[in-house]
Formats: sequence, structure tokens, C-alpha cells
Amino acid sequence: MSSRTVEARAAEGLDLSIDLAEAERVIEWVLDAEGVDEAEVSVAFVGDTEIAALNEQYLSHEGATDVISFPLHRPGGAPLGDIYIGARHALRQAEELGISAREELLRLCVHGALHVLGFDHPAGPDRESSPMYLRQEELLAAFLRRAG
Repeated sequence: MSSRTVEARAAEGLDLSIDLAEAERVIEWVLDAEGVDEAEVSVAFVGDTEIAALNEQYLSHEGATDVISFPLHRPGGAPLGDIYIGARHALRQAEELGISAREELLRLCVHGALHVLGFDHPAGPDRESSPMYLRQEELLAAFLRRAG
């Protein structure tokens, strides 16, 4: 029996290209694919100011970013975590990459969920060939095929 809670919210005034229920579904998809029966995950879509403040406070990086995850569970405990997605940054990123905003926002949900589950990746040029990145793209592609 599964005991999971996944909740998504958006900061007031943010215009997202996905609905919050779809963000929750893609995180549930990741949890299912990774065999996670118990978890509590929240995802918040925030603006540039809020994501930049989190980036500075917790990662000592300057400026807005696309996603920050906070795994909050104890080692061996059921996954518990918060994901913050810099929605406006993500929309700019999608435009630069020539992909839909929906695809990029869902990708960041998957990315954040994998971090909550303990996955990690290197910085720099090896990032896109890392096991986490490859798993992220595999999960996203399968979700998009299923969701249409």
C-alpha cells in the first residue's frame, strides 16, 4: 500500500504552461518508476526574486536558476523533500533551447524529484552524460509519450 503525498503550488501571478496537477503527476510518475511507495514531496513554482534568494541563501550562488531541491529526510527514511522551480527562468531557458515551456517545466519537476530521491550529477560538461541526466530524460520521454 502506497503512502505518498505530492503537492504543487505556484506563486501568485505566475503564468505556467502546465497545470499544477500535471506537475504532481510527473513527480508521481518518477516515484512509481523508482519503486518509491512512501514519500512526501512538494514543488513550488516561484519567480526570479524568490529563486535567486534561495540560490544565494542555500547554495551561495548569485542570480536566478531553474531548480533547487531540498531532500529533507533522514538517511534510510522515506523520501521527504521540497522542490523550487524558477518558472520565469525555466521559460526563458525553454525559449533558448527551442522547446516547449511545458516540456522544460516537466523536466525540472523530474530533475528535482530525482534529487530528492538521492540522485546527483556532476557540474560542467559531464552533466549531460551522467546517470542522473540519462534517467531524467528517459523518465520525461516516457511520461510525455503517455500523457500526449
